[in-house]
Formats: sequence, C-alpha cells, structure tokens
Amino acid sequence: MLKGGLFTGHPIMAHIIPIRRCNLSCTYCNEYDDSSKPVPTEVLIDRINRLAELGLSILTFSGGEPLLHPDLDQIIRATRNRGILTGLITNGYLLTADRVQRLNRAGLDHLQISIDNVMPDDVSKKSLKVLDKKLQILAEHAHFHVNINSVVGGGIHNPDDALTVGRRALELGFSATVGIIHDGDGQLRPLGERERNIYHQMKALENRHFARLNFFQDAIAQGRANRWRCRAGARYMYICEDGLVHYCSQQRGYPGKPLEQYTRDDIRREYLTEKSCAPYCTVSCVHYISYFDFWRGKQMLRTEVPEHQKPLVNITGSGK
Repeated sequence: MLKGGLFTGHPIMAHIIPIRRCNLSCTYCNEYDDSSKPVPTEVLIDRINRLAELGLSILTFSGGEPLLHPDLDQIIRATRNRGILTGLITNGYLLTADRVQRLNRAGLDHLQISIDNVMPDDVSKKSLKVLDKKLQILAEHAHFHVNINSVVGGGIHNPDDALTVGRRALELGFSATVGIIHDGDGQLRPLGERERNIYHQMKALENRHFARLNFFQDAIAQGRANRWRCRAGARYMYICEDGLVHYCSQQRGYPGKPLEQYTRDDIRREYLTEKSCAPYCTVSCVHYISYFDFWRGKQMLRTEVPEHQKPLVNITGSGK
C-alpha cells in the first residue's frame, strides 16, 4: 500500500487470463468462450516475470474460468515467488476440499466468487443453491481470504437475492460486496428504485470492508456520471490470453500492446491519458486502484497526448 501510494511509475494491480474457456455461459458475460486452450505455462510465467520487472504488487487470475488451467497451482506459486500477491476470480463450480488445499499450498492470498441469484435461471447458473456446498468447503479449508460478490442490475430477475447471498457470506465468515452488472461495453445500466434500495442495503452489510469507500458505485446507483481519473493501462492492467495489455476486460483493444514490449513510457502515457469511457464505468477493480492517484496527476484526452507517446498497436476486441 505504501509503495503504491508513494510511487506512480509502476502498476499496482493486473488481471491476467490463463484460459479464455469457461464451463458456464452466463448471458451478460462477454469474457469467455467454450473452446480456447490454456495459455502455455512457460508463457504465463514469462508474463508474470515481466510484470514483476515493471513493479507489480497484486496479480489476479481471471478468465474464462482460471481453474480450468491444469498448471494454475504452479503459476500461482511462481507469482508468489516474485513477491506478488495473488488473487483468483472463479465461478466456484470446480472447487473441492482437495482443490482448496492445493490453492493453500500454492500461496493464494485472495479468492472471489460472484453469485448472481439464489436459484439458477436463464441469466446465470452461478446461484447460491448450487454453490452453497462449495462455500462451506471454503469456510472449512481455505487459508486465504474469501469474498463473495453479489450483483444487481443487468437482467437479474430478483434483486433481493443479493441480500440473501451477502448475508450467507457473512454467516460463513467471508467478506461480502455488491456490484452493478454492466452492459457489453462495461458501461452503466441504470438501476430501478428497488435495485437501488437493495444496493444500499448491501453496502451497509459490507461496511467493514475496503469496498465501503467506493463512492463511484454510489453515484452509478443513482444513474450519475463520475468525474474521476482512470489509471487503466498504467496503475491497473488487463493482460489477455494473447499477452496484450488492455485498459480492462470491457475495453479490450486499447492500448493493445504486447506485454513484453510494454515499458514505463507506456505506463506514464496511460497514467496521463483521459479515458472517454470513465464517467459511466462500472469496473470496480479499476476504481479501487485509481484511489491512489485520484487527487494527483491531471489527465488529457488521447488526442492531446504527444504523438511519440501514443500506442504502437491497436486491435479490435470484443469490448468497445
């Protein structure tokens, strides 16, 4: 935390994709497919080493479903050996007592499961009914921190389910957070009155957790734009399965530069670049990291960035 606060020339957090394939197909998700092979282990470890050279503090494995990667334990261990804290975002379906104990031995620091409803439906199968036994396994065996994230908006049929999920998480000794489901570009879909009420009740439940500081989502719940300085591409990075650096999971394509070619000059450029998607962004992990620099480092539009600092590569992604 001290390192992140004092120095701006390095990334604090990154998400990396070890496999794009997922064993589920939630209708609101644009971050998976049903056919991709795992990224080769040696390639992933090379990427982790490059992130360590850039000064990364926290690395989260996402997907797809990262537990589908056959060497995930080895990759987590390699990350911890570089002094980087490790997190895992999973749908929870593949967790067993043995699998949790393997994650303990690998040195995992943090695990998050998003549970979308109490009963599975046509939007999501990530339901409390299906996953409660997995949560009990985590409560008994996990040596790492566990957070259960519930959601409102985005076609979720019963917003009251978020409270049920959050209360069950706290009952089992986990932390509980709430998120607002975004549209296909990671942007706000305004909440209805009942959804806003549930959202604020959930925020009251999580008052002992760092997420209570997230005034970004408080404004989003009211349908208001936020004026803030997004540091994606600098303090936060999203590295896809092809090894390209993107702003986040919902803005794949920018800057779209290979990680092995990413330098501190790129970090400085993106630290200063104002992102047009920021006012209605719902990507909370980028919000959290941007807290470090909210009051410093004025930003400018990409068109104002000096020509020699603009990105070398652009690709078309599934996001905006």
